[in-house]
Amino acid sequence: MKAPRACGIDFGTSNSTAGWSRPGLPVLLPLEGDKTTLPSVVFFHAEDEHVSYGRAALADYLAGYEGRLMRSLKSLLGTSMIDDHTEVAGRALPFRDLLAQFIGELKRRAEKAADQPFSQAVLGRPVFFVDDDAAADRRAENTLAEIAHAVGLKDIAFQYEPIAAAFDYESQITREELVLVVDIGGGTSDFALVRLSPERARKADRRDDILASGGVHIGGTDFDKYLSLASVMPTLGLGSLLQSGLQVPSAQYFNLATWHTINQAYSRKSWSQISEIRRDAADKYKLDRLQNLVRERAGHWLAMQVEAAKIALSGTSETAMDLGRIAPGETLTLHRPDFDNAISELVDTVARTVMALLQEAGIKVGDLDTVFFTGGSSGVPLLREQISALLPQARSVEGDRFGSIGAGLALDAARKFG
Repeated sequence: MKAPRACGIDFGTSNSTAGWSRPGLPVLLPLEGDKTTLPSVVFFHAEDEHVSYGRAALADYLAGYEGRLMRSLKSLLGTSMIDDHTEVAGRALPFRDLLAQFIGELKRRAEKAADQPFSQAVLGRPVFFVDDDAAADRRAENTLAEIAHAVGLKDIAFQYEPIAAAFDYESQITREELVLVVDIGGGTSDFALVRLSPERARKADRRDDILASGGVHIGGTDFDKYLSLASVMPTLGLGSLLQSGLQVPSAQYFNLATWHTINQAYSRKSWSQISEIRRDAADKYKLDRLQNLVRERAGHWLAMQVEAAKIALSGTSETAMDLGRIAPGETLTLHRPDFDNAISELVDTVARTVMALLQEAGIKVGDLDTVFFTGGSSGVPLLREQISALLPQARSVEGDRFGSIGAGLALDAARKFG
């Protein structure tokens, strides 16, 4: 059987993959050494204009090289920022070009690993790029399509990410199942209710098998943000008082807690505002930490510490977070209950979205056979516990958190393009 000429591309908020369906061989292609995931990160070196990607970009940033780190690029789709630009090495870089640069690199690495060019691809997309705004959602998909064409993909199709994950799970089962796919990614939570079986997998048109799909713009980066605002940013002054008795303004803290706005805290205007706040603060020590953070351009470093703490709290009851770069010798102990409290409203929203999906499809809770969890943040304990409690009779199956979508997109690409 001849290998297809099309690939599947999962451009993710936190990590990206590329898949190529070939009989008897692994679907996901190695993109960075032997790793099949490429963190969706770009680092622009200031001195020699070199650009690094993925783990190498993170390593360069953490090593202290002068430059600009950009992460959570996908979050720009569907926002007004996509038509704006940012400053890199003294020049204006349009955000569209930034996304094209990363997706082009992702395509080049996939082609190198496959030892063949790809001009056709199925791209994953969340069920909603933007909640409750159909026009903005269409613009987001159109923007991604334009970027895909610009980097050399002539023929493209889109597939909802949870449905792609369903196709991956379907390749592993032996009987028909009614499956709820729960895909908790970096930027969105997406769901699909699908009838799957080995026989149905041979159908070219699967529309009748998809009973419902939905999603909400909540993901792992939101869990990071709310954990940061609840437990970390207060150590830098959030919630503390000015000498007047008013609370310290919160805008800079929200920028620093949100991956795609961290760089806004480094502007001259922001530095001036922080200096003014520090002058008027009742607790100047906490504002000294904030100034150290911005002076050292360590916002992404701190966000990585928060992300690591979130991951640790998914497996343990407490963890110590390093603050050494902004407060030498200091650590901050974070506890699972604090994390749960910080994200409880987000998890409630995700759970309500799941129940609304079942009601929309006219499916009773007891009719479900399987809940298939995928996505990097699907292991957050509070989220797993709440969804499992809503669907007690369904068995829980964990897929490849970072690879199920890319593998399913590759299977879909083989069906669509041959």
